[in-house]
Order: sequence, then C-alpha cells, then structure tokens
Amino acid sequence: MPSMTMPDGSVRDIEDGLTGAAFAASISKSLAKKSVAMALDGTVTDLSDPITADASIEFVGRDDPRALELIRHDTAHVMAEAVQEIWPETQVTIGPVIENGFFYDFYRDEPFTTDDLPVIEKKMREIIARNRPFTKEVWSREKTAEVFKQKGEHFKVELLDAIPDGEDVKIYYQGDWFDLCRGPHMASTGQIGPAFKLMKVAGAYWRGDANNQMLTRIYGTAWASEADLKAYLHMLEEAEKRDHRKLGREMDLFHFQEEGPGTVFWHPKGWRLFQNLTGYMRRRIGIDYQEINTPMILDKGLWETSGHWGWYKENMFGVQTADAMVEPDDEAADRRVYALKPMNCPGHVEIFKHGLKSYRDLPMRFAEFGVVHRYEPSGALHGLLRVRAFTQDDAHVFCTEDQLESEILKINDLMMSVYEDFGFDAVEVKLATRPEKRVGTDEAWDHAEDILKRALQRMANEDPRISIGINEGEGTFYGPKFEYTLKDAIGRDWQLGTTQVDFNLPERFGAFYVDSDGEKKQPVMIHRAVCGSLERFLGILIESYAGHFPLWMAPVQIVVATITSDADHYAQEVYEAARSAGFDVSLDTRNEKINYKVREHSLQKVPVILVVGMREAEERAVNVRRPGVKHQTAMSLDEALTSLREEATPPDLRN
Repeated sequence: MPSMTMPDGSVRDIEDGLTGAAFAASISKSLAKKSVAMALDGTVTDLSDPITADASIEFVGRDDPRALELIRHDTAHVMAEAVQEIWPETQVTIGPVIENGFFYDFYRDEPFTTDDLPVIEKKMREIIARNRPFTKEVWSREKTAEVFKQKGEHFKVELLDAIPDGEDVKIYYQGDWFDLCRGPHMASTGQIGPAFKLMKVAGAYWRGDANNQMLTRIYGTAWASEADLKAYLHMLEEAEKRDHRKLGREMDLFHFQEEGPGTVFWHPKGWRLFQNLTGYMRRRIGIDYQEINTPMILDKGLWETSGHWGWYKENMFGVQTADAMVEPDDEAADRRVYALKPMNCPGHVEIFKHGLKSYRDLPMRFAEFGVVHRYEPSGALHGLLRVRAFTQDDAHVFCTEDQLESEILKINDLMMSVYEDFGFDAVEVKLATRPEKRVGTDEAWDHAEDILKRALQRMANEDPRISIGINEGEGTFYGPKFEYTLKDAIGRDWQLGTTQVDFNLPERFGAFYVDSDGEKKQPVMIHRAVCGSLERFLGILIESYAGHFPLWMAPVQIVVATITSDADHYAQEVYEAARSAGFDVSLDTRNEKINYKVREHSLQKVPVILVVGMREAEERAVNVRRPGVKHQTAMSLDEALTSLREEATPPDLRN
C-alpha cells in the first residue's frame, strides 16, 4: 500500500495501483476537476498512471507553470490530428515543444503554405471542442512497426530506432487518432483551451540531414490564457518594430555584406555609439583593472596547450602565410599554422607569466577590449546578435583561493551596477555546472562549484534584484561559471555576462606565484565579461531602447534645425555653443519645412532637436523638441544647454 506525501507534509496511504485521477477524486471533486497532471517525486506524469510506490505527490493544475509545456505538447498533437483529418495522405514525423510554443514536421507531396494555417486552426478548435481523453497504451516494437507501416507512416517506423532498448514504446490516443510519444499529456483535449495560434511554415530536413527528404515544419504558440497569448503576440509585434537590423539601417549605424559575412561595417554614427559604450566600460573598470592588449594571431601550439585546439577547433579560423598557401612546395615558406584568437584568456596567462609574481601582487586584474573571431555557421548569423568577429569587454583575475569568493562578489557588484545604468533591474544568475566533456579533476570541480554556490546564495540574499538557479552540465570545459540573464523592455530574456572559475588554464601554462612561505603556488583564474560581446550588447540595447538611446549614449545627441534661412547665422552660433559644451551635435539649415526636418530627425531617433527661427535669434533662445513628445519647451540657450548637460552626463560620472 503506497504512502503518498502531500504538499502540506501529511501522508496518505492508498490502494496499490490507484491512478492519479482516482486519488485526486478521492480527495475532492474540485481537485480532480482542476488537475491536468500529477508530479511524483517532482516528475510530471499522466493522471491516468497507476501509483505503485511511495512518493511525494503534487496535483498539477492548468495554471501551474509546469502545465504550460503540457498545453503546448497537447496542442502539437491536436495540430497533427487536424492536418491528417484535412489531408489524410500527410505523414506525421516529430513535434516537440520549443521555447514559447511547438512545431510539427510533416511530409506531403505539396508543401504547406501560410494560407493553410487558418484552415488547420479551425479544425484544431473543432478537435479541442470534442474534449476527447488522452489515453496511453504500451506496444511492442514489432506491433508499433507493423501498425505504422500499414498506415504508410514510414518516418514513425524509423523513429523506433531512436527509442533506447528496454524503454517502453508508448502510444497516445486522443479519440481515434494516435501517435508515438513519450508523454506525458493532460487528461483531455478540452484542457488545451483556446489560447493558441499557428505562426509560420518553414522547410526542414528529416532528422536535420540535407541528404534526407525535405519536410514542412509548422510552428505554433500556445498559452494558458488568452491574455498571455495576446501579450506574447504584442511582444512579437514590438520585437519586429524594434529589430536592430531595421533600426540600424534607418539610423545609419552599420551594415553587413557578403564579402565579410558575420563582420560589422560600422558607419560614423554607429562607431560613435560603439565608442560611447567602450568609453563607459573603460571608465567602469579603470580603477581596479590594468588594460592590456594581446595578439590577434597566435601559433596553434598555444591553442593546443590551452586545450582550445582539441575542444574548440571547429569554431576557430586557422591561417597560414600567403607563400605557404600559394607556393606549397617552396621550402622557404613559413609552414606554421596559426589561429585567429577565439578568446583572450591564453594571452592574458602569458602576460601574467612574464616576470616573477608574488602573493603580494595578487589579485592581479587584466582587462582587454579584444577582437575575437569564431566560426558561426552562415545560417546562425543574425545581425549584431550573432557574428563571427566581435569585441569582448574581457577580463581575467589572477588570485589566491582565499581571495576567490571576494573577487567573485566584487565582479557581481560591478555587473549589477552596469546593468542598472542601462535600465536592467531584474537579473537572473545561474550556476552552470560541469559538462560531460571537461578537463581537470573532479576534486577541482567540486571545490570551484562549492565556492560559486556559496557566493550565489550570498548574492541572492543581499540583492533583491537577483534571482538564482542552476544550469546542470552547462559549464565550459575548463570550469563552472555564472551566467547573467537580463530582461529587456518588452520582456525578452538575454544571457549576457559570465563569471568563470578556472583551475585548469594556469596549470596547463605553468603559471605560478611565490607564496608567503617561498613556495610556488598556482593562481586561480577568473574569466569575466560584463557585456560579453559589445556588438551583441549594442544590438540588445538598440532593441530594448527601440533606438531611443539616453542622451548620454546617443550617437547624435542634438540637432539644431532652422525654421527659416534668416536664422542660419544664429543656428550656427547655437551649434558652436553646443559643440563647445561637449555635445555630439549636427546642424540642419536645409531649405525644408521645419515639420519635415523634425519628422526626419525623429525617425533617426535623435533625442533632442533645438528649433530656431528669427524670434529665437532675437531672444537668444531655442525651442526644445523631443521625439514622441507633442509639446515643445522654449527656454534660453544657456538654460537649455545647462539642463541638457546634466542629462548628457554618463551615469558613472553623474554618481
């Protein structure tokens, strides 16, 4: 007789083999009605499963966050049924839950188009309204293969190979329609609800192999409520309007072209924006860090020592001298193989090793705004957010083990302060633990992870803005790390900064310091990046601000625009005064109507437009206009520049 531990700590003994649904009904009819699944010892499973062993139990309601994956999973199954009801000759392949939704891949002679989506959606709503129960059967491999073969579902027969030996082959029914699936599912199709939408179609190869058949992938999204769906669709609309690639063109910041795939061509205004960010970060680290610079091209032997050549080679760009490539038989050619650096850390270790270091020198903090190159598949490139060449706000701290925790906390203070300056006030920090493929001893990993866990808990206790979590197995090959995830203005999550503890790289390079007892000791190395990639961070900021940068960061802070050509002379005075006050300012004396000029500069996201005409010239005044603000503010030139100067002061200097 299994003993069930309830969420309140009470224990109930139940009949062996009683299903979750029956157990819920024995407690209360309302509990049975609102439950869509159960969690046994934390694992979500079907309500129809029999309970045969002692466990802690929770009944999962539709409003439980864990139910969202079930809603999306069930919606995918309903979509597959709808497709086959309308087009019976279609073969169903795989249909997983993904972030914010789901997809299913189908094989059909005539690929689906977006015109088919409303038809499929209508049929899905009919199926949901039938409220058919999800029921599970376990079949033998032989029966499964035979049934799907008879149905002409050849892809399903192939999928049997992916199910490990000894694992049950589960078949889920919803009425008469069934599919091969691991589960779990909710109790019935009616529990899905109306909050779903099919989003788009795309091509996909079977099992991701270009040598296989081309399938049609239909993407959808599903939510627990129509309000959540509406909010998500609104977020997508906002994201489309804020797309940094679109705004980059409109604001004339940068471009990409085929001759340099994944590399940024910065235009003058874009480069000013980049330098504003770099200058801010340089000031933030100036007190505690020594800035250095390391070579972009290094012999592959250094990367073999670091481990990158063995672990990361497929993401690195290898190079040789021109004579070795053009004249392969030339004995005088330089045969060495070099690599464009994908990261800065080995170079920083080499600088640390240059000259004898004492424990009195530690902690030693090196920073570099280093350009690195990493090979990203062409299909993965995405504007500034995914590039092949980028600048890291990189730093490495060499310290003793006793200094490690305090250095990690100091880095966290810096990160949180920087993020606050850019308007990010909610940050999730996750500890990424040891991956399956790694270097170093288990003891070293245990020690590093213990220190990070202790620091993580302290950070959460001391700062209410921080939420914490664990990413099991997501650490780098040389050490565990903190990953900082921020939420932007429209609610999207971005993983940015990292803090990584490394006991391995100093050992590989033979780095040491002389301790107080005169013995050589190996330093601990902390890898730290606040923005990560400056290019990516700017892409995120463009979208979060929708191009409307705060005055202190904007590439063009002020435009002086004339109402009439009679005011050109005074406009020049205003322009010179603003320049002398330290503003990035431009002058617009074109023979165009002022409303045209204001609209054009507003589209360019210029934060402040100083409008001047003959009246302003006579009074030595300006008319201050801001994009998106209907009213104008008239004030004297000196008053305007004084108030704007405070606003244009970067937050680190203001504080």
